[in-house]
Amino acid sequence: MKVKFGGDEVTLVGNQVKVGDTAPEFKAVKRDLSDFDSKETEGKIVIYSVAPSIDTSVCSLQAQTFNEKAAELSDDIVIYTITVDLPFAQERFCAAKGIDKADIISDYRYKEFGEKYGFLIDELQLLARGVVIVDKDGKVAYTEYVEEVTNEVNFDKALEAAKELA
Repeated sequence: MKVKFGGDEVTLVGNQVKVGDTAPEFKAVKRDLSDFDSKETEGKIVIYSVAPSIDTSVCSLQAQTFNEKAAELSDDIVIYTITVDLPFAQERFCAAKGIDKADIISDYRYKEFGEKYGFLIDELQLLARGVVIVDKDGKVAYTEYVEEVTNEVNFDKALEAAKELA
C-alpha cells in the first residue's frame, strides 16, 4: 500500500489489517524499557493510535486528544499511542504533556506492530498515521490508514466506533 508523507509517496510494509481480521499479536517496548505484549490487552477494547513521532505537532495533538477523550470512555477501553520514538522521549513527552489516561508504547526495537498491522513506512522506518481498534474478542473492529501522514486521524469516527463496542 502507498501513502503520502509530506506529499511524497511512500510504501507501507506488511499487510493492512481489515475489519473482521484476528488482531495480530505483537511485542513492543514500554516506557520503562520492559516488553509490552499485546496479549496483555485480552478481554479489553483496545484503541491503537498510530503515529510517526510524538515530537511533531500533529502526533502530539493525536496523543493528547486520545488521552483527554479516554476519561469519557468505558473502563473496558484502553488506549495506546504507538510510535517508533525511543521510550526515553516518550516518557519525557508524557511528563511534559500530562499524558496519564492513555499509554504510549514504542515499536522501535521489534517493529512487529508496524509490520503485522501494515503501518511501517519502508523508506523512513517510521509508522504511518492511523487508528486500529480491537474488540474484546481480539478481532479488528475499526481501521483508519491516513492517506497523507501529515494529516490528522478522524477522532470522532474512531471514538464513536470504540463506544459502540463497549
